[in-house]
This record gives sequence, structure tokens and C-alpha cells, in this order.
Amino acid sequence: MDLNADLGEGFGIWQLGDDDALLSLVTSANVACGFHGGDPPTMRRVCEQAARRGVAVGAQVGYRDLAGFGRRHITYDFAELRDEVIYQLGALDAFCRLFRARVRYLKPHGALYHAAMSDEKEAAALVAAVNEYDHGLPLLCQPGSVLAQLAVGAGLRVVGEGFADRGYLPNGTLVPRNAPGALVTDPEQVAERAVRMATERTVVAVDGSVVPCPVESICLHGDSPGAVASAEMVRAALIDAGVQVSPFA
Repeated sequence: MDLNADLGEGFGIWQLGDDDALLSLVTSANVACGFHGGDPPTMRRVCEQAARRGVAVGAQVGYRDLAGFGRRHITYDFAELRDEVIYQLGALDAFCRLFRARVRYLKPHGALYHAAMSDEKEAAALVAAVNEYDHGLPLLCQPGSVLAQLAVGAGLRVVGEGFADRGYLPNGTLVPRNAPGALVTDPEQVAERAVRMATERTVVAVDGSVVPCPVESICLHGDSPGAVASAEMVRAALIDAGVQVSPFA
């Protein structure tokens, strides 16, 4: 099972999360590319540290929305969104190459992630960007989403992602962040959910129902309360359960 985290989301003097600590625990790093968070020095630092530690780097692309941290939906036309995604991919890839590495996958962030779950135009723009930039790049996204379906149809590799620290609705989608039960902050509970995802491919929804969760990667949000403690417990719990922790890409 792969463990991924959103990293490099600080900007200027504003720091978010403990990138260095999480890079010692995760196997894949979703690095902000300067649109929803991140800046050139941060991108360089995270890419360098990831390369040194053998952590796979993925481009976490988002809307051009630093003020809203990429969590506000912005309306784009198809070509504009496609090209802004390519722009972000290229920027992060440049920093990876400084350290003899490369971008290994793409994951949308925030509002773009949620829009691409059901909006065919936005999902198609993401698929087109990957197709044009590097057809071999996997897409990390929610299983069964419109993005996953379009990517498979285009011949791209799709990697299903689960969220051990986020609440799920009975239909298998995430609880909106402004709703009760959106975040799971108890590290022991996060670890228990991660093991269940890895071994049973299921997750318990907020209503107590058990829903399928066929994933190859588990996300731990670097900006969540207690992120490092949760990541430590998740990694240890997975290893104790006999699950090999390694990058998918």
C-alpha cells in the first residue's frame, strides 16, 4: 500500500504542515505546484528532500486560487484548465529534474478534485493534460469517479485513493469539509481505518454502513490536526498488519 500526503503547501513566509517529518513517513508526496499553494523555493526544497529519501513526487494541481487555498470552485473553459494543468506539471517537473527525478503521477487538489469526480468537462481537461504531457503518468483519484472513468477510457493508469483521515458518505464520496464528520482527527482511529482500507478494501461511513474502498494509495492530509502523529501510527499499523508500504509509481 502506498501512503501519500499533500506537501509543499506553504507560500512565502506562510508555512503549512511539517513537510520534513512527513517525508520520513510517506512513500508518495503530492507537491503543490504554485496555484493553490507552494512557491518555487518550496517546490525545490520538497523535491530535493523527496529525491534523497526515495519518495515519489506527484504534481498536485489545482485552481489558480492562492487566497482560497484551491478550495473554491472556479469556472474555466476546457482549454484554459487543460493548459493550466500542463503549466503546473512542467513547473514541478523542472525542479524534480534538478535532483535526477521526475514527476511520477498527477493528483488534483481541493475543489478541482471534487469537481472532477462528477464534472465531465473538468475531468476531460485533466485527462487531456496528462495525455499531452506524458501519457505514462498515472492519475491518483477517487475510484469510480468521472475522472477515473474518463482516464481509463483514454488508456491512462488510474490509481484509486482512499482517505483515512476524512469521513465518507454512504455512497462512497467524502463528507463535505463544512459538514459534521468531515475530518477524522484521532490518530488511532485514522490508523484503524487505514488498515481496513488496505486489508479489506472497505471503509465505515458516517452512518455506520460499510462501503467498498478499492484503493492502492491512502492519503494523509499534511494540514490536518495531528498529521505527523497520525502518519506515524498509520505506517506502524500497516506494517504490523503485514502490509508492505511502498510507492505505487
